[in-house]
Amino acid sequence: MSAFAPSSGLTLQSTKDHNFRQLLSSHFINHVQVSRVPYAIPFLSVNVPFRVNSRKLKPITVSAASTIESPKISFRGKNPKDINVLVVGSTGYIGKFVVKELINRGFNVIAIAREKSGIKGKNSKDDTLEQLNGANVCFSDVTNLESLEKSVENLGVQIDVVVSCLASRNGGVKDSWLIDYEATKNSLVAGKKFGASHFVLLSAICVQKPLLEFQRAKLKFEAELMKEAEVDDGFTYSIVRPTAFFKSLGGQVELVKDGKPYVMFGDGKLCACKPISEQDLASFIADCVLKEDKINQVLPIGGPGKALTPLEQAEILFKLVGKEPKFLKVPIEIMDFAIGLLDFLVKIFPSLEDAAEFGKIGRYYAAESMLVWDPETGEYNAEATPSYGKDTLEDFFQKVLKEGMAGQELGEQTIF
Repeated sequence: MSAFAPSSGLTLQSTKDHNFRQLLSSHFINHVQVSRVPYAIPFLSVNVPFRVNSRKLKPITVSAASTIESPKISFRGKNPKDINVLVVGSTGYIGKFVVKELINRGFNVIAIAREKSGIKGKNSKDDTLEQLNGANVCFSDVTNLESLEKSVENLGVQIDVVVSCLASRNGGVKDSWLIDYEATKNSLVAGKKFGASHFVLLSAICVQKPLLEFQRAKLKFEAELMKEAEVDDGFTYSIVRPTAFFKSLGGQVELVKDGKPYVMFGDGKLCACKPISEQDLASFIADCVLKEDKINQVLPIGGPGKALTPLEQAEILFKLVGKEPKFLKVPIEIMDFAIGLLDFLVKIFPSLEDAAEFGKIGRYYAAESMLVWDPETGEYNAEATPSYGKDTLEDFFQKVLKEGMAGQELGEQTIF
């Protein structure tokens, strides 16, 4: 999820009375740098619009040319209301739930957002302010380090924790490296520059078996995040690797409801997952902010209940709609042929690079389980995949049958 920095002046909008007032100036900070981050750069003053809620942000009181270091007293000893959590990817599918969960737990949330967010930028600034009500919303560009640093500087506060929910919009080659690696790294650099001593990363369980560009991009950042904690003993991380999201399994609900067959690859048993709801995942991510047993850990996480194959998911759905199960079983070899053809065409027409990658993404999710991978046995292990939360896939299907898929659109992540 990328963002775009505005060119207008600094404005404040209260979440209650919508009056504008000038943010406490941070002109007294001329240069801030963090040790062991060689790519941190000096910043200049800039005016960036953002909104502040009724809880006042605390200004950074440091002298010119000072260095913001990891707090001597851990932020984990503070009350949540005194902990500043910077959330990037705040308007994404999971990010907006994470923002809400952190607000409900009393944290002082600073949400970085694009001026036009949502699927294909359909949401305006006002829409975003409404969606992230209760957070301090800062419109900026996470793909531009200088812009992001200036935006955070103008907040005039020390950051305690960064939570990244950034993810590539479509899994394309360039977008994967721009968002899953570069923009996420920018968030780490900017966060540390202004005092962050903990980074919570929303990654993906599929990076265990990296065959796709977005997986390689995520893994590269994960490695650098771990390295940062190794060289800075005052810095920690939590890497969250969830299994499948509910929305990725709900695309056929309306088809089955209308009497159409359920489409699956092979015999419907090629893969399995322990899907997790957005609310349960948001709760787990919020746990990672303060819980010390999640420090410097890679945390695979799934939803409650047993792992489900596509066949079992279909059986649940047919039972709920009260219809006799009908299946359309597609040979996985069809995808292999299509991918081989696209790979050949890419050599002649480089512009087809993303199309070929999308085919590989579809093939991956059709055949690979979203469970913990055991490198010793060379198999996925459902028992080793932790469960969390209370929302089940059956609950989700029931809700979609009644209310539709509003709010669960795949947008640019749709493969077929």
